[in-house]
Amino acid sequence: MSAGLPVLTGNEQEWMARAIELATSSVDNGGGPFGALVVRDGEIVATGANRVTLDFDPTAHAEVTAIRNACKALGTFKLDGCVLVTSCEPCPMCLASALWARMDAVLYAADRHDAAAAGFDDRAFYDVFSDPDHASPTDVRRVERPDRNAAFDAWTAKSDRVDY
Repeated sequence: MSAGLPVLTGNEQEWMARAIELATSSVDNGGGPFGALVVRDGEIVATGANRVTLDFDPTAHAEVTAIRNACKALGTFKLDGCVLVTSCEPCPMCLASALWARMDAVLYAADRHDAAAAGFDDRAFYDVFSDPDHASPTDVRRVERPDRNAAFDAWTAKSDRVDY
């Protein structure tokens, strides 16, 4: 065990073993080597496996799939009180998804360097978010428009909106 890493409880070890099992099974079924699950009150609410190549969907990462499945199962878009358990350190998109879902915690096994060694090098994406001067692999620009806040104005004026 690496210095500084917390020791997982028995339940957390079981959940992590299940996430790794989902990741390995995903490989066997034609998906990527990533698995995740969402836990609430000690129970697995939903699982997800990487389906990027199977579904032709670059957002179908295991974590996003598990979050989507948990939201459907629980009938909510907020997953406060839940823990995301994933076989690998979440990429920036997956971490942002967990943050937007308001999850209590994220637990992962392999890290971004392990993923890079296996051919999944997301480190360039981490660099974009951690260093404002780092060149993005995708051109991102703001387009000036006088009506740029029209949707926000409609949102703030909506009396029956559901805040998130």
